[in-house]
Parts: sequence; C-alpha cells; structure tokens
Amino acid sequence: MKLFDELKWRGLIKDTAGDDLEEKINNGGMTFYIGTDPTADSMHIGHYSSFLISKRLAKGGHHPILLVGGATGRIGDPRPTSEREMKSIEEIEHNKEGLKKQAEEIFGFEVVDNYDWSKDINFIDFLRDYGKFFSLNYMLDKDIIKRRLETGITYTEFSYMIMQALDFLHLYETKNCTMQVAGSDQWGNITAGIDLIRKKTGKDVYAFTMPLITNKDGVKVSKSEGKTLWLDKNKTSSYELYQYFINTDDEICENFLKVFTFKTPEEIMDIMEKHNKEPHLRLAQKVLAKEVITDLHGEEEYNKALETSEILFSGEIRKLDPKDIDKIFNNVDNFEIDSELNVVDMLVNTTICSSKREARELLTTGSITINGDKITDLDFTITKDFAIDNKYVVVRRGKKKYYLVKFK
Repeated sequence: MKLFDELKWRGLIKDTAGDDLEEKINNGGMTFYIGTDPTADSMHIGHYSSFLISKRLAKGGHHPILLVGGATGRIGDPRPTSEREMKSIEEIEHNKEGLKKQAEEIFGFEVVDNYDWSKDINFIDFLRDYGKFFSLNYMLDKDIIKRRLETGITYTEFSYMIMQALDFLHLYETKNCTMQVAGSDQWGNITAGIDLIRKKTGKDVYAFTMPLITNKDGVKVSKSEGKTLWLDKNKTSSYELYQYFINTDDEICENFLKVFTFKTPEEIMDIMEKHNKEPHLRLAQKVLAKEVITDLHGEEEYNKALETSEILFSGEIRKLDPKDIDKIFNNVDNFEIDSELNVVDMLVNTTICSSKREARELLTTGSITINGDKITDLDFTITKDFAIDNKYVVVRRGKKKYYLVKFK
C-alpha cells in the first residue's frame, strides 16, 4: 500500500489541494509544515494525532517543519463561538519555549517561530504587500468567519487568516516548503495561504487536512472527563494516558489504532480479529496504550504505567513509589489537612463525603478504602504514621473514584 492510500485507509485525509497531491506524497521529497500556537506550554493528545501524520510523511521521505506561532499566538485563531482571551507576552514566550523543547524531544522536527519573520513587518507594508491580495468577500466567505458574524469578530482576529497565509508564503520562499498539513478546522486559513502564494509567485502548492479525532460521544480526544490529556508527563502522567487508552470503547478502538500507532494495516487487522474473539481481554486497548506511551515517553514509562495500573487494581496502594504519587493522582481531587483527623471528619472536611451521615454509611458498607485498607471503623484516626511517606493518604470511594489527601 502506497503512502497516500495508507493515510486514507487510516482516515487521516479529509480536504486536499493540488491535482497531483497523491503522486507527490507517494514520491517523497517534499518539505511541509504543521503549526500550533502557544496557547499552553505543552501539546495535548489531539496535537499528537496530528503530528503523527508528520512522522508518517517523514518516514515516506518528506521533510517536516513544526511552526510554533509566536506571532499568531499574540493574535489568536478565531474560534467558532467567541473571541479568545488575549494572553500576555510573558505567557506566550513561556509557552513557546515549552512547545519548542517538546517538539524537538518527542518528534525531532525542525522548529521555526513565525514571530521571527513577522515582528519587523510594519503596518503599511502588511497592508501593501499582503492585505491587497485578500478581498473582503473572500475572507467573509470562510466558514469560521461566517459563523462569527452574528456574534461579532474583531479586526484583530479577522486578520489572523492573512498572518497564517503569510507564514506559508515565507516558508515557501525561504525553505521551499510546498505543502501545509493541519486539522480540518484550519482549511480556510490553509487555502488563503495557497491563494497568496499563487498570486505572489504564480506557483501552485499543496495541502491536506485531517478530520477531527473524537471518541464515541463526539468529544475531542484532547480531553478525558473534561481534563486535557497533555503530552508532558509532568502534567498528565503516563498512568493517566494508560487509563485513557485502556478504557477506549471497543467500537472506536480500531480507529484509534489506525490514528495513534504505526502498526501496519495487516497488524491492525490481526489485532482486531483476535480482540473481537475475546473482547473482555482488551487486547486492542492494551496494544494502543503501549504504542502511544512508548512512543511519547519511552518503554520505562510504559512499564511504570502498567505496574501502577496493576497496583491500583489490586488495591495494594502502599506498593506505589512515593515519588510518583503526586503525578499519578494529579488529575484527581487533591486536598490538604493540617493534623490528624477522625476518618469521618476527614471525609467531610475534604468534601469527599457531603455529610457525616454519608461518610458513616459509606464506611460501614465497606465503600471507602484508604491507602489500600478497607476502613469500617468509625473511630479510626488518620495519622501521619498511617500516611504513605508520612504525607499521602489515597482514598478510594467505590470501585474507581480516587482522591488524594496530603498532610501539610
């Protein structure tokens, strides 16, 4: 299977530009770019699904460039609903450095910053050299702009399209970058860049977008239970990623294997055939979790995530390494206590239980486990000696709901 056909098989191509794009992709040798604005100091799992396409193209002989939008991040890509909150320059610079470092470590791409070529363009030159190539009707016809007309859009966000088009032109002229790759929500900005290059140089360039990757409920894969799944293991632990992928619904697991792994089509079909015979073993989910975590953080982190999962499943909380506890539970509700407390008071004071009555009921029915021990004694006292490393108290309510309580 040639590269273009494989990308289509994986469901990674939606919109395309360029009559001979398929041939160009199959032949290799193109320089292309994919961009992200520094809205945070780490990429999330949604970026990962996009940037894996860049890895696939690189394996096919193409040269990837990652653009971090130090300039466009100062403006903000228009959202379909409302104006973005403008971030401070200090926050943008901090985020930009974090993204650059992460991209180089995880993906190994060449990284560029559009602030480098945008910062010296004055307003008059911007209008003369770029603005004159965009008619108002052309810009108003873009999908995102049309959706914002009723609620209103500022000139600042309206200009974002021209800035992104300028990026494509600059990379074309300075690095012979002839293709842009992005999520489907960027199609309007991408075509603006293609049109600008054609008008300024008379040359045709290429692009394609990938569909939005969602779970079975239509929620973007960047989030799990409303919390962002970051690629930075200090923000989202490998264990949390493991839990996300190991709990992937069967009906979308094949799609996730296609999007998030480098398993061949034959390997994926074999995995799914075995999985469908014994779905309770969750073979597909286990392969998915291993492939993603190993690619992002390495085999050691995957093994730690697997070990942590087995420890929590068995309830042997005290086997956890104290150094890892904050990372493992950084996305559950965290509380602090000043001193030793009766277990009922601790559950109520931390709001793990809404009342003493509820706390007593859950304790007496065996629904509360603390540091791996099922606590049923209403007079039990939570002490530092009972805490892990004299600090950590891991509370499990029911079968899956965890909380972390820490002594100050």
